[in-house]
Amino acid sequence: MLGNTLSMALRAIRRNVMRSALTILGIVIGVGAVVALVTIGQGATSQVKGEIGALGTNLLTVQGARHRPGAAPRASSPLSLEDVAAIEGEVGGIDHVAPVASSTALAVSANLNWSTSITGTTAEYLDCRSYKLASGRVFTQSEESSGALVCVLGATVATELFGGGDPVGQRIRVGRISCSVLGTLEAKGEAAMGMDQDNVVLIPIRAFHRRVAGKTDVARIEVSVAEGRSTTAVRAEIESLMRERRKVATGTEDDFSVRDMQEIASAMAGSTTVLTTLLSAIAAVSLLVGGIGIMNIMLVSVTERTREIGIRLALGATGSEVMLQFLVEAAALSGLGGFIGLVLGNTGALIATNALEMPFEPSVPLAAVAFAFSVLVGIVFGYLPARRASALNPIEALRHE
Repeated sequence: MLGNTLSMALRAIRRNVMRSALTILGIVIGVGAVVALVTIGQGATSQVKGEIGALGTNLLTVQGARHRPGAAPRASSPLSLEDVAAIEGEVGGIDHVAPVASSTALAVSANLNWSTSITGTTAEYLDCRSYKLASGRVFTQSEESSGALVCVLGATVATELFGGGDPVGQRIRVGRISCSVLGTLEAKGEAAMGMDQDNVVLIPIRAFHRRVAGKTDVARIEVSVAEGRSTTAVRAEIESLMRERRKVATGTEDDFSVRDMQEIASAMAGSTTVLTTLLSAIAAVSLLVGGIGIMNIMLVSVTERTREIGIRLALGATGSEVMLQFLVEAAALSGLGGFIGLVLGNTGALIATNALEMPFEPSVPLAAVAFAFSVLVGIVFGYLPARRASALNPIEALRHE
């Protein structure tokens, strides 16, 4: 019975192809827009998480100023190498700790130059920020202690100054100092907010203090938390230690900040999800419009096919069978619209994610829910016309002109 009903419904749809196409247009637009927006949103969320993760695994960043949203950092005493040693020696669950001080400078090699960031740090910085060596080596403990004028180049700097050549063993000038290149880093690409992680020259922190900055301040301390340890627990230990070292009185606001990259990633991903949900909800209004369109067309169809309905009822068809016919026809219309919307939505999302260089992550559950919802819209909005058809009096229906 259901097969015959579906066959009759499809024949009715084929009789008015243009009208059927216009009827399902709202469903196509609604499903396509929702699928495209959610898929693009999932790609954006994955990209944000990947970019934040590229900054380092389980990374905490200690800064010597309190950052408050919408306000400039509050002035306070800077961090020092003694703070680095204290965190490394007194806080448990840490893999690596690296001081960081940086400045912009012009890097020069022969007749080529490039504006870059010169960063004073230690070899552990590579582990904190998940950098890998592409060639050569990083500076040794003795080179760090003596403040040797040696450096490691990021991939962007190496390319701009040496092209395809090997910079290891060459000398470059960075700002006012000349240093010997020990190695190069593998490319990491852009991180969040478009920051080029490869446009950097690393030198020993003591060399930076003596020859670049002229003071021993540390801008921030990178802390890599050991695998399996909670970043929240380690962060609390660091905050307690820093409050003690900086003599922050009980009840007084911290004059430093400890930022958790996992929290930042979650916050940014959450913002992306909220925006995607909002846009999808707006796009879903098209489904409501499409449902109203289906109801209107089905009501017209009932009027046009009154004699046909009367004949079916006169030949013994029950009211429930007539209702089922019109419900199946409405569901078939909306289901067809949902399928076309899925195809167009995923195609549009694929084009958009490729253009924006984001990962394309189609979701099977999303496709199933979108298709099922489109069919449900057809059934809900097709119920009134179907009920009206099933309630027709056979004699009055046969008299209809």
